[in-house]
Amino acid sequence: MLRDRFFKFGLKLAGGLIALLIFSIFVSLVIASIPSIKEFGLSFVFGKEWNPVEEHFSALPFIIGTLLTSVLALAISLPFSLAIAFFSGEFSKKGLISSLIAYATDLLAGIPSVIYGFWGLFFLVPLIRKLELSFNIPPYGVGIFTASLVLSIMIIPYASSMARDVIALVPSDLKEAGFALGSTRLEVIKKVIFPYSVSGIFAGLLLAFGRAIGETMAVTMVIGNANRIPHSLFEPANTLASVIANEFTEATSDIHLSSLIYLGLILFIITFFINYIGNMIIERMSVNGRS
Repeated sequence: MLRDRFFKFGLKLAGGLIALLIFSIFVSLVIASIPSIKEFGLSFVFGKEWNPVEEHFSALPFIIGTLLTSVLALAISLPFSLAIAFFSGEFSKKGLISSLIAYATDLLAGIPSVIYGFWGLFFLVPLIRKLELSFNIPPYGVGIFTASLVLSIMIIPYASSMARDVIALVPSDLKEAGFALGSTRLEVIKKVIFPYSVSGIFAGLLLAFGRAIGETMAVTMVIGNANRIPHSLFEPANTLASVIANEFTEATSDIHLSSLIYLGLILFIITFFINYIGNMIIERMSVNGRS
């Protein structure tokens, strides 16, 4: 009984410390962004120009670049993540092939992002450039599409590992009941396993999406670093994280530095709201699954 009380107290203390840390990060970003907030206000969020020479700053091109690369990367990685999760969690839980796949996905998560950037720059960019030439597209090589391809590989372990663990936890009696009723393997996956584990699968996708939004180095190396709104997926662009990485050490004026921190504040708010809305959806899915 006493041990349970200490355990609950520890959980509450850890939760309070995490909340305090998040609040302190938010406050520090707001304080450092005050000069830019006073100068530009909300027009900073909706403006289209980023010109350090004339000290005109706005965030819309980078918000669009961040969302485009993240959503496209998630869409590309989704079928591969689900395939790995269902194969490792249902079709082949044990054995050499399952162990190799699990090791390979874990290895992908452990590779430094700068290595992904080098691979994208020296291997993927020339292939994309040839593809663009074949379709009469300006052969930049770098751009939104290239960055999304690199990101999609980077986030596969985050989505597949959680989904695999949740799928493996589906009670065997539920699956056996489905087979006993004459269902095929595909029907059991569709009507039993997937509804039972959908909240966990979505949580993995949410984790992968958050990883894609915050990725910096690999994206910076292959996205092209153009401070404008992209009109095509093959055009160079920038994300919130990549422009901060590119210009933070070169910011010579207070308003430039404050604007970069303002971008960081926007990225923080976007990440917070995506996770908050995602957790609400996960809770709704969990309630529907139990009912």
